Amino acid sequence: MSQRHQPSACPSCEEPLESGDLFCGACGYDLSAVPPLPEDRPTVVMGSPVGGAAWPADPAGPGREQPFGDRPSGPPATGAPGTAGPAGAAAVRFDARAAEAGAGDFELPAPDPAARPAPAPGTAGEPWGPGTPVPPHAHVPEPQAGTGTPAAPAAPVEPPPAPVQPAAPVEPPPGAGGVPDPRAVEHTATPPAGARLCVACRAGHVDPDGYCENCGHAQPRERDHMEEELGAVAAVSDRGLRHHRNEDAFAVSSTALPDGSPAVVAIVCDGVSSATRPDEASAAAAAAANESLLAALPRGTHPQTAMHDAIVAASEAVNALAGDGDDGDAMEHDPHHHRNAPACTLVGAVVAGGLLVVGWVGDSRAYWVPDDRSGPPARLTEDDSWAAQMVAAGLMNEAEAYADERAHAITGWLGADAYELEPHTAAFKPDRPGVVVVCTDGLWNYAEGAPDMARVVPPDAARRPLHSAQVLVGHALDGGGHDNVTVAVLPFAVVTAGAGSA
Repeated sequence: MSQRHQPSACPSCEEPLESGDLFCGACGYDLSAVPPLPEDRPTVVMGSPVGGAAWPADPAGPGREQPFGDRPSGPPATGAPGTAGPAGAAAVRFDARAAEAGAGDFELPAPDPAARPAPAPGTAGEPWGPGTPVPPHAHVPEPQAGTGTPAAPAAPVEPPPAPVQPAAPVEPPPGAGGVPDPRAVEHTATPPAGARLCVACRAGHVDPDGYCENCGHAQPRERDHMEEELGAVAAVSDRGLRHHRNEDAFAVSSTALPDGSPAVVAIVCDGVSSATRPDEASAAAAAAANESLLAALPRGTHPQTAMHDAIVAASEAVNALAGDGDDGDAMEHDPHHHRNAPACTLVGAVVAGGLLVVGWVGDSRAYWVPDDRSGPPARLTEDDSWAAQMVAAGLMNEAEAYADERAHAITGWLGADAYELEPHTAAFKPDRPGVVVVCTDGLWNYAEGAPDMARVVPPDAARRPLHSAQVLVGHALDGGGHDNVTVAVLPFAVVTAGAGSA
């Protein structure tokens, strides 16, 4: 795996950086956008580059909260994951948190800037730093006539070497040659409609392939950080600080019931990292579930029934991915062999007609947090996980179950290799206003219990759902950001007779 170059100082504010920093601690500049060093053509022999070591996997900490909600109907597995125990057989799938150390997707740390060899004469300075003119190539003086004793014949004089021609034009320093300094934000040009400016040079436009036409730097992927806000719901998703891509997805929407009252939807999906194409699985599931709800609710389908059908539709969308590409070749010869088919978890919430309906498969969660924090918060879902089944069956207490290395192995997911689909749904009718927090374990690993989640949800979450979702994602990143983080905040208002929203 190639290493990402990292400068010793922030290219935006010149704040000193430490090895391994992904963002500037002073201004938040995204260091993944820092351009790599230009190709070096030294005139002297230089040492090999410094290699980096992979960061060790740091699985999320074990859970500690007594599950709340519907109990799984099937018997738990008591043997090793994927094997039949005395209580019966249960499908167990390990996600990234249950993998062995080093098996996850981690970036290599950047080499220590102090260990980097100094550029040789004749090489260009860093295009993102203050920059210095490229020094001229060393000139070999020619021998002069009539200057003493002739040279010994054993050492003939070689002609001077030809000047080394660079493979590509050297980028001028910031502010020279018409290229603006990326730190001078006020000079950033306004891109044409539909075009994006490069996050590195702030001058070039981004081509359809995702590279800057001016400096050639790859741009951050759209799914690395996503935000969306509607009038009554908002969601934020972030890649986190350790994974190389974002395998979460979400969908938020609103529609109207037959009586004209609003219905608001939030769907959050988490791709199973140990499966193939988990990012595609989560995106397909979120889109399919959202479309199913938007089609069913305006027809007058009960929200709980609509949620159940939406999970089935999401499962079918993920199953269809197993028939694409190489997975389809495997299924043609063996229909029961899905070659670790794409998979994800799902949790969703619908606020409609005074009801709060949640549905889920896997270990993504939904929490209820009242506006009046003197009231009790609650977790509305129960994980489809090995630890939750052990506790529910009374075979282990919480401390024992979550201390086991199999604690985060999921026993329910959407995917072609899931043995049985068992959508969980629950309906509630809160008597007070509050918000529903719909999230992946990238958040609840840092605020697992309902009281813990209530403490990090801002007091004005019902009025500012997008801000609250941003705060919650920031809480996970501050805690380490070991996983992708996705959260949707869905306000619930109690309408009283003769009054507006409470």
